[in-house]
Amino acid sequence: MIELLSTSNIFVHIPIGSGGYDLSYIECIGTVCGLLCIYFASIEKTINYVFGLLNVSLFAIIFFQINLYASLLLQIFFFAANIYGWYAWTRVTRDTQEMTLKTRWMSLPKTLLWLMVCMIGISVLTLYIDAVFAALTDFTVLSLNRLGLELQIPHLYADAYPFWDSTMMILSIVAQILMTRKYVENWILWIGVNVISVVIFTMQGVYAMAIEYIILTFLAINGVRMWRISAQENGSRPCRLK
Repeated sequence: MIELLSTSNIFVHIPIGSGGYDLSYIECIGTVCGLLCIYFASIEKTINYVFGLLNVSLFAIIFFQINLYASLLLQIFFFAANIYGWYAWTRVTRDTQEMTLKTRWMSLPKTLLWLMVCMIGISVLTLYIDAVFAALTDFTVLSLNRLGLELQIPHLYADAYPFWDSTMMILSIVAQILMTRKYVENWILWIGVNVISVVIFTMQGVYAMAIEYIILTFLAINGVRMWRISAQENGSRPCRLK
């Protein structure tokens, strides 16, 4: 099992980009789970959270092995969000035994509030992204060392794309929160995150991950389509500025 979860245990060599790309078993399984999570979420199947939990758990192990501790900490957030989402999606009312949450659009005040949160979050993180990730890395390493591990704090380089990295992180967190509350807008944010990811990964020469995010973009587009229909059936309409 330990060998299977190692990033050095290569599943297949993909002849893409400069020198190709070695895809490990754990990355392959984690990626498939991520794709299944998004697909089932797009058709409102609660089983998406099973694959979501597997995805973030495997990716946390990957980030641990390659010393990306801030990214590991983000997976812990996504793990907790998946647990909450699973609970929220399956909770029923006592009287009618119907699902409490229904797919819907956000109200205008709530949309403006989340838009402000995104703008402030992206602005602040862009300015302090290196310091924030260094602090998150230190916190994660110290926390893991208290559990008996003997880890060294890795050397971190300056972020190559501070604005776009900040945008992806903030939008990902907000999108995950909105998904747990069944707001259609979560898919619009995921489309933005995925498109940015495709461009960044292509520029960095990580073509395998760029292809993965192209697939995720189409799944998110399908999510908007499916949830829009569902929201309309629930009597919810997108907010409009008057």
